[in-house]
Amino acid sequence: MEVRDGETVKAEVEQTSSQILEIMALKGKVTDTGAMTTRCTDYDSDPEVYRSRHPWSVYQVPVADMEKAMERLREGLPKKGWKIVKDGADDSAAKSPQIVAQSKGDEFAVDVRLLDERKYGDDPSLIEVTVESACYKAK
Repeated sequence: MEVRDGETVKAEVEQTSSQILEIMALKGKVTDTGAMTTRCTDYDSDPEVYRSRHPWSVYQVPVADMEKAMERLREGLPKKGWKIVKDGADDSAAKSPQIVAQSKGDEFAVDVRLLDERKYGDDPSLIEVTVESACYKAK
């Protein structure tokens, strides 16, 4: 397992999030949250193993534009070296469209879901994105 500096990993996760947003080419409001460090549950026996996660969303955009952004991800992620490992409905009651991909060297994973207000009722439509790093041992 790689030994990494947590602040460096957080910065890389945020940079990866920016690249995902560029591929989506979606002009809307973006939640302004930074990456956070969490324990890597894959290694519960070692409390010094972490991953960085960056959850964010794009909203105040018509659903049709969000659907086009999902299509741009389907085309753009593989061109940037990502492998799409899931492309279909998530396991929610609404069966929201979901794309899950791994970066070329498995340094990062991304989970993207289109939450459509027509299926969720009162909540506004949005694309929910979570980028996370591979697990690493803290320096």
